[in-house]
Amino acid sequence: MKILVTGAAGFIGSHACERLKSLGHDVIGLDNFDAYYSLELKQLNEKALNNKGITIVKQDLRDNAFAEMLPNNINYIFHFAAQPGISPSSTFEDYLTNNIIATKNLIDYAASLKDLKLFVNIGTSSVYGLEATFPETTAPKPASFYGVTKLTAEQLVLQKSREKRFQSCSLRLYSVIGPRERPEKMYTKLIACAFNNTQFPLYNGSASHLRSFTYVGDIIDGIVSVIGNEAKVNGEIINLGTEVEHTTQEGINTVEQVIGKSIKINNVAARSGDQLRTKANIDKARALLNYNPKTTLLEGVKAQVEWYEANFL
Repeated sequence: MKILVTGAAGFIGSHACERLKSLGHDVIGLDNFDAYYSLELKQLNEKALNNKGITIVKQDLRDNAFAEMLPNNINYIFHFAAQPGISPSSTFEDYLTNNIIATKNLIDYAASLKDLKLFVNIGTSSVYGLEATFPETTAPKPASFYGVTKLTAEQLVLQKSREKRFQSCSLRLYSVIGPRERPEKMYTKLIACAFNNTQFPLYNGSASHLRSFTYVGDIIDGIVSVIGNEAKVNGEIINLGTEVEHTTQEGINTVEQVIGKSIKINNVAARSGDQLRTKANIDKARALLNYNPKTTLLEGVKAQVEWYEANFL
């Protein structure tokens, strides 16, 4: 199958490209190499993909010219590209254009594809709001520009299933960790602080926050399992993550255990819109996709530390 992966130079998108390629698919990546975080890291991911025969088209989905650079015989689209997370450096316009306008442009391209079997939107547990412990039938209550715009993007994609224009689904991911995690995310920050003897900025009150820290390999298992299950997932929203919860403090302790040294903590003001608890309800994923994440937090942190040591020390 010919598969398009947007956000291919990013954390989860690059892993998806590799897995899809290993399964024998013809994978085309697309990424705008936005400077939201280090281009060095994105270029490192790109090099890893190039070494496996995967080419990344450097285009921005906000510019309709991207469609001219892509073939018209794509069978699957996995849409990871987005303005991520909760960041004071990101404006509402950043979220609006990257998460809504870009998705609408990609949908328009998808509607022109005669051989498209499935459009897979990569969503987020952030759409549920300050607590994300619910089944997919629960009404979303996003508490950030990120959550609001990702929810809108999700509904734009699913609208096409309702209109019977093409088949689509949305996968809501929970607190993904592992090699290539973005530099502003918790575990990459913790690992960098431990090795560089610098302070980790801990948001006030967040040490007790609960998260479904899910290893990226387990997330990719769920994502690729939609292939061949188009009839089951068409029009559906599906949570992907682990049911095991850990506090932020337990995450800090785990990194200290793996690296063998204490991490200096600098308490900083709490973030507006930060989730208090995420626990993936994956009953639907089990029923439809036989989804069963198995990687422990300790195993995931070990893999991420090894990746960091190999690339940044």
